Amino acid sequence: MDEIIYKPIGIIHTPHTNLEKIPIQPVFAKGITGEVDVYEEFSKGIRDLHGFSHIYLFYFFHKAHEVNLLVKPFMEDVNRGVFATRAPTRPNKIGMSIVKLNAVKDSRLFIENVDMLDGTPLLDIKPYTAKFDSVNVLQSGWQDDISDDVAHTRGKREYEK
Repeated sequence: MDEIIYKPIGIIHTPHTNLEKIPIQPVFAKGITGEVDVYEEFSKGIRDLHGFSHIYLFYFFHKAHEVNLLVKPFMEDVNRGVFATRAPTRPNKIGMSIVKLNAVKDSRLFIENVDMLDGTPLLDIKPYTAKFDSVNVLQSGWQDDISDDVAHTRGKREYEK
């Protein structure tokens, strides 16, 4: 297969500037706000997005330089296969988060529950749709063994508002 090349459609702005202190998922970043600047050439694509309460953001882990197929997740001290985690040291370095969409103004999205580094390149946006995306999860693999206390403590990664 030929090489696949993506072009960013925008940039994500957040208060997170320290890689070591970014909450690891939006659930641990409750109330933390950010903005997405969609590049002008793609701004027509966000028309009608204002009617959704949540959106998926797909982005590039631009500061993750290594590729590791075995990683220690933030929740554990045990090596896991990278595809059983959301670690950034993936072969294709694609991240995704479901964030709350607070407003759309011109080519800017105002979002909440952000867990991305400031300046992260945005690859794509998709609406979260409860009709299609909400599922009754039966198993969450190794994460089922993580207590809520450990998840909460390690998930925030010492981020302070």
